Amino acid sequence: MEKKTHSNAQRAVLELRSLIFSGELAAGSDHLETELADRLGMSRTPVREAALLLESQGLLEMRPRKGVRILPVSAEDMREIYDILTELESLAAERAAAVGYTREELSALNAAIHDMDEAIASERLEDWAEADDRFHAELVRLGGNSRVQMIVAMMSDQVRRAKASTLFIRPLPVQSNEDHRAVYRAILRGDPETARRIHRAHRQQAREILTGLLEKHRLKNL
Repeated sequence: MEKKTHSNAQRAVLELRSLIFSGELAAGSDHLETELADRLGMSRTPVREAALLLESQGLLEMRPRKGVRILPVSAEDMREIYDILTELESLAAERAAAVGYTREELSALNAAIHDMDEAIASERLEDWAEADDRFHAELVRLGGNSRVQMIVAMMSDQVRRAKASTLFIRPLPVQSNEDHRAVYRAILRGDPETARRIHRAHRQQAREILTGLLEKHRLKNL
């Protein structure tokens, strides 16, 4: 029975995340645990366990006797998160370039760029976002610092949600692809300073675009 409950909690996490990211559980909306349990076809216990985990990831807020509230994505939160990501990912780019990776060892990074190019060419923005996530995750892995990977992973859900909410109202991310390509080339030729500089500027620009859109969208909906 304990194993089944654990399995249901894992499923609840995946399904609730999907509902939040898709907007079916809208930002700012309130939901009772019994409602969510009925929706997922399971008891309240695994739903509560899943909600506690998602609360730690910044996706929702548990409120005593009131169920859960789906947290909105704020520009202020994204500024703070991107400040941290900018420093840590730039460090990862610098460290990766210092390693001396071969072209083969960078194949996953290059494949993500290729997939982003194809997605942009056909304006498949959701596919672009998925490939963009892969690029950043692989870049951090190549940096070789497990604690940086852990911290970045803790913030990935909130960043992914913010990107999803602005994906179809932002400019086509052509420049973003060019930045990724420049970082890849700097790593391939073993140029730590350039890899760090370009990635830092890339993340700073991404922060300004994202927070600007979040602020504009919030004002329109006041």
